[in-house]
Amino acid sequence: MPDLRPAAVVFLALSVAGCASSGAVPKPFPGAPTAEGRPPEGVPRIAESSPDGAVIVPPAPAVTPGSLALAAALDLRGVPYRNGGSDPNGFDCSGLVQWVFARNGRALPRETREQFHVGREIDRDDVQAGDLLFFDTGTNSVSHVGIALDAESFVHAPRSNGVVRVERYTSNYWSRRYLGARRVE
Repeated sequence: MPDLRPAAVVFLALSVAGCASSGAVPKPFPGAPTAEGRPPEGVPRIAESSPDGAVIVPPAPAVTPGSLALAAALDLRGVPYRNGGSDPNGFDCSGLVQWVFARNGRALPRETREQFHVGREIDRDDVQAGDLLFFDTGTNSVSHVGIALDAESFVHAPRSNGVVRVERYTSNYWSRRYLGARRVE
């Protein structure tokens, strides 16, 4: 039986090239009604044209030290907890925060109580990905820090279960211990 793979590759290449060069304008979704080539209400525009014909592209979301640190911290999930740890061989909470921010161009103090004074204070309702979250875990002062993933979750190096992980800071345990949030810019 003849090998049909080369023919299939050629057919696929011609099919893709045909689609790319057809000049057709894709619609936001199949069957979507459009007026004058505009997306329907509620469908975000990727780019618009100004009256002089120039293409206007909306700005990309801001990349902040916190968002970069968050991405780095998520990559470290599963790294073991180590009291006083400040490298990928093992982290405590403030060591994790200091390490991921430093790797992304922002030096932070080593201890949680010092990190609690970095950046600007953020209301709990305004927490965004990359913000630092602080808790009192039984010392009657700030004793734990993590990095917000969204309005409900954070990544941190907790003592229990012994690994860097994501948890809900809106859970009963963490919400009762919440002290505040800071945005590092």
